[in-house]
Amino acid sequence: MRSNTLPATTVPFSGSSRIDAAIGDRRSYQMDPANRREALREAASDIEEGADIIMVKPGLPYLDILRDLRNEYDLPLAVYNVSGEYSMVKGAAERGWIEEERVVLETMTAFKRAGADIIITYHAKDVAKWLAR
Repeated sequence: MRSNTLPATTVPFSGSSRIDAAIGDRRSYQMDPANRREALREAASDIEEGADIIMVKPGLPYLDILRDLRNEYDLPLAVYNVSGEYSMVKGAAERGWIEEERVVLETMTAFKRAGADIIITYHAKDVAKWLAR
């Protein structure tokens, strides 16, 4: 089974604006977020080409796609809770607008309920600590 390994980190990727400037507009290679059918066609194409895992990223805005893929395929399904989603939660928690633990655990539950077998998140160490209690 082929797999890709992501480096473990607890800090969101920084400097993305510099990276974006260096590589150009992401719209040139990312799918149209409003086109649900395109996402499903791309996943089918990836599977036909031999994918061992299907990944959805970013996770939160595409829970519907995650569920569609789970309903359609038996391959392991990964969701990536991207740095922007992480930063929004951290920023709101630091300002006292939300209860971080509750929001993060509810988010992880939403990923799992939508069909994710694998959740990749910058919240991983906190989630492990909270679940160990």
